Amino acid sequence: MSTLRVTAETLTIHPHPNADALELAQVGLYRAVVAKGAYRTGDTAVYIPEQSVLPAALIEELGLTGRLAGGNADRVKAVRLRGELSQGIVCRPGALAAVDLSVAAADGTDFAQALGITKWVPPIPPTMNGDVEAAPDLLPWVDIENIQRFPDVFAPGEPVAVTEKLHGSACLVTYVAAEERVYVSSKGFGAKSLALKEDPRNLYWRAVRGHGVPEVAARLAERLGAARVGIFGEVYGAGVQDLAYGADGRGRTLGYAAFDVSVEIGGAVRWLDAAEAAGLLDGELPFVPVLFTGPYDTARVLELASGRETVSGRGLHLREGVVIRAAAERYSPVTGGRAVAKAVSPAYLTRKGGTEYE
Repeated sequence: MSTLRVTAETLTIHPHPNADALELAQVGLYRAVVAKGAYRTGDTAVYIPEQSVLPAALIEELGLTGRLAGGNADRVKAVRLRGELSQGIVCRPGALAAVDLSVAAADGTDFAQALGITKWVPPIPPTMNGDVEAAPDLLPWVDIENIQRFPDVFAPGEPVAVTEKLHGSACLVTYVAAEERVYVSSKGFGAKSLALKEDPRNLYWRAVRGHGVPEVAARLAERLGAARVGIFGEVYGAGVQDLAYGADGRGRTLGYAAFDVSVEIGGAVRWLDAAEAAGLLDGELPFVPVLFTGPYDTARVLELASGRETVSGRGLHLREGVVIRAAAERYSPVTGGRAVAKAVSPAYLTRKGGTEYE
């Protein structure tokens, strides 16, 4: 899930092909439907991204009462308006009337707190919950930003690896070599340096034990001379999320696919390059499908984000999207962290009856 930032942005305005009274305001590669004439290209306005939870007063001010997502009708979600995908809200809240939004856009000011906007936190089903313990040695996961919000993460032509993004639940495993100890956590608990105590009923522990992840991590630690090995994977199947990939999260065919590896060697923690991680896990663990390796091209990446899933080999349902990584692991000044981003399928964003558990 992306980090939440509510910022002022410079807009590019496009005509709405199906509505005379509407236009499309572009922020990065996102487009949000706005009233015609409300903004011109070059104007600045506040952009509220998807997964934002708005306070009641702001919802009323924007005229969105009863029109947002969630049980409280307060969450921003992608929608189609007159046939065009609208992602996020473009507005000029009254609370910021005295703010020079052009200066704020240049400074990257975050208005989330000032506007009372918070990030939506998915619910945790009982099978993904459990008793937790402090885990200071747990290797953390990082939030992945959307390439449509940050289109300059990769330079055109830069070598990248594009993998399918699975709609399941992220599972964090850290193996500590000196203690021969394994920590298992979810993305939410892991962000708090908490690990789940082993429980055969817990979804993550079932996947980890069922696929032999601790043993693989131990072998990697010995092979690489690593003090700690982190294996990050997606647990999926029926009962986990609405997209099942032919697996059953409630039975013995619980799906698991690794997507990243980090290691601590000589006191330094690093992420393995995409090809190195896939190569080391080849024959050891299932790995997310690699859809493309080669020069980065935005249009190509957005094309790959849509289509049918390739995990099952049968194209059972739509694809959630893709994850893009620099072929050679590097720092990105755009994200302030790893050069990694995601692109999500419009069909996935607007599907009916979807689940979004953590």
